[in-house]
Amino acid sequence: MEILKFTEKDHKHWEDFVAHANNGTIFHTLQFLGYHPSNRFQNHHLIVKDRSNIIALFPTVEDHKTIISHQGASYGGFVLKENLGIHTTYLMVEHVVQYFKAKGYKKIILTQPPLIYYNNPNQYIDFALMKNAFTYLKRDVTAVIPLDTADPLTTFHGDARRSTKKAIREGVRVMVSDEFSQFYRILGHNLGMRHNVTPTHSLDELTTLKKIFPDKVILFGAYIKEKLLGGIVIFITNPRVILAFYISHDDKYQNYRPVNLLLYEVIKWGRSQGFKYLDLGTFTLNMAPNWGLGRFKEKFAARGFLRDTYYLQV
Repeated sequence: MEILKFTEKDHKHWEDFVAHANNGTIFHTLQFLGYHPSNRFQNHHLIVKDRSNIIALFPTVEDHKTIISHQGASYGGFVLKENLGIHTTYLMVEHVVQYFKAKGYKKIILTQPPLIYYNNPNQYIDFALMKNAFTYLKRDVTAVIPLDTADPLTTFHGDARRSTKKAIREGVRVMVSDEFSQFYRILGHNLGMRHNVTPTHSLDELTTLKKIFPDKVILFGAYIKEKLLGGIVIFITNPRVILAFYISHDDKYQNYRPVNLLLYEVIKWGRSQGFKYLDLGTFTLNMAPNWGLGRFKEKFAARGFLRDTYYLQV
């Protein structure tokens, strides 16, 4: 088994592998990781080969003597070949740990994608990490809606169903929008007012991602006539899962219930496009639950899956 540091000549092989991997996502692609300014992160991506064939990728950054997979993305961790056996998975983790230990690194931190992102779900990587002395740094919960119901309204809790119908009666329309600037103003105001935080991306970064991934970063807007009431920014992460990265609305128009209709229409759209799950994102932060946010997402038939972050003192 070989552990090789990524070089630019490996670019095409990396992107091709992510596209066909068991658990590859948009966040593992060099195209996504490369949108960050060149001086923001010190990348140390690895390619794992067995008998000269790529079996895994490990996108990482260096932070002093710590390896993190990955600071610039929602998920990192090991990107795995389909049908990788348990022994090979164990040896792969063991070799990667030995590689970083030999180079003098002291810690490894990684966040694997939740199981819904796997084409063929299994937990060999979790076993291999624990067997190699990794421990849980945190286990956050992400809210996931299965896209397997023809009419999602039948799965909504009563008040969510009534609010969705109210939005329809009020004449709210949902459509794909290019009004990222207007949506960002709504988003920034809400996050600042409610949580005293700013969005993960700047407006420039968000519009840059839209340019890089014109078909994979989509803003759904809720409108009354020409007025944008709110929106959802969807990332198409892989052929199975769409991720609602940002959800926000203008409080002045809360009576129209735009978020309810947005979720209803995005669920229908996702199902029509062949996706299996809508990931609404976490309602915990470092394992501290936001119970109200959790209850809100559950009203749309969301259920929790673990987003695990592992830690190893090398």
